[in-house]
Amino acid sequence: MKITYDLKKQIEDVIGTGITSVNSVSGGCISNAYQLVTKTGKSYFLKFNDHISNDMFLKEANGLRELSKAGAIRVPEVILAEQPFILLEFIVSNRPNKNFFEEFGRKFAQMHKYSVDCFGFFEDNYIGSTEQKNMASETEKTNWTEFYWNKRILFQYKLAERNGYAESELKLGIKRLEAGISEILSGSKEVPSLLHGDLWGGNYMSDENGNACLIDPAVYYGHREADLAMTKLFGGFDRQFYSSYKEAFPLKEGWQYRENIYKLYHVLNHLNLFGRGYYSQAVSLIKSYIS
Repeated sequence: MKITYDLKKQIEDVIGTGITSVNSVSGGCISNAYQLVTKTGKSYFLKFNDHISNDMFLKEANGLRELSKAGAIRVPEVILAEQPFILLEFIVSNRPNKNFFEEFGRKFAQMHKYSVDCFGFFEDNYIGSTEQKNMASETEKTNWTEFYWNKRILFQYKLAERNGYAESELKLGIKRLEAGISEILSGSKEVPSLLHGDLWGGNYMSDENGNACLIDPAVYYGHREADLAMTKLFGGFDRQFYSSYKEAFPLKEGWQYRENIYKLYHVLNHLNLFGRGYYSQAVSLIKSYIS
């Protein structure tokens, strides 16, 4: 995907200097990513995609800005965001320092201590390329169980129905899960924490000083156990991440039992994005509660 002259000129007007080179870099599954090098030697990170929703990059920018409010973990500074691109601070990737995961876990706990009064977010955004519903009703704003069921599990299930994935086993499982969701999440009441929303191994990096930096969020305010469960979906992080997190911000009793319900949201999303290969995993997570 080629950077047009008009886009290049628009960016140059914002940053106040000329762009001397445009280098393709890795940076995402959905969009093309580039390092822009300017006449002053400064670099910027550009993600460009003219085939996605016209507000996806605006929502990503708002998520990054929200994460920065906690002052806990570095996120790229947003320079400019509009369709079809987002322009960010370019962060040089370096090897993690020797205490990387210990410090990452502690800082992640600090980020989760940043809270507001209501679950959700001021706008809907995206989890991958799937819409993520954050605009909560009055009862959902203060009732995590209701918010999580309606805006996460039920929303993804209805997408699965439309996509033709809601076979009888999944349909019955969701019905039985709905009857038990209050019991599954009982005893875990907490204030709404600032969540990254989509934290796996591909959505953090090690910056030039070897410290953790968060990228590609799906931000909302919710139960912090949901963020931690997502980190374990593809094998998990180093054990020091979890031990330092729990030392800094202990989890409520029963958090292990609740992990699968939080993984289910992301597995259903993968089912909707990538197909039937995730069907059995979704059913298995449901059965861990209803069998």
